[in-house]
Amino acid sequence: MEEMVFADRHDAGRRLAAALARFKDARPLVLALPRGGVPVGFEIAQALQAPLDVLLVRKIGAPGHRELGIGAVVDGAEPQVVMNEELARMVGASPAYIEAEVQRQLHEIDRVRQLFRGTQPPMSAEGRTAIVVDDGIATGGTARAALRALKRLRPFRRILAVPVAAPDSIEALSTEADEIICLAAPRYFRAVGEWYDDFRQTSDEEVIGLLREANEGSAPGR
Repeated sequence: MEEMVFADRHDAGRRLAAALARFKDARPLVLALPRGGVPVGFEIAQALQAPLDVLLVRKIGAPGHRELGIGAVVDGAEPQVVMNEELARMVGASPAYIEAEVQRQLHEIDRVRQLFRGTQPPMSAEGRTAIVVDDGIATGGTARAALRALKRLRPFRRILAVPVAAPDSIEALSTEADEIICLAAPRYFRAVGEWYDDFRQTSDEEVIGLLREANEGSAPGR
């Protein structure tokens, strides 16, 4: 398990799909975190004959250190903000700073939503087995925000599925999902990309094409 390396995101998705085969008859809905989670989610959706949608999450970065996530904004009919209050206090993020960052990320979510979905509404997760997919997990902040926001959409079950993740992050996320499917949790984890032969950036055009191919001829929420 420590030595598992994926050829690319599609290879990872096919391997992950095999581990998710038992959910094929459980009305699955695959929700990929763009951009990197979409090729992985595409293979899972194809194998499970399930619809594929994106779950749009934007990180709220710390003042002067945007890479450090102190929270996240999750898209939806009523966008949700998930904050790490303790970390926000530690880095001196004021309420005014947080509100300004939330609005900035909501603007970016709106742009990306129009790019990926156009005028199509998000697919309904209510009563379904919602499978949240990414290409890997380092800190787990984005996945945590996605799973917490998803809970309010009343799915039957919330499954987190990733090819590779840091062991401590998987442990920390264990209370956020009904089940976590992770193919590799290497002891010496430094970065997701180390576990792929090809980890080139997924383009917007690829995301749009995969979403269109996965759902061609399907009504949203089918």
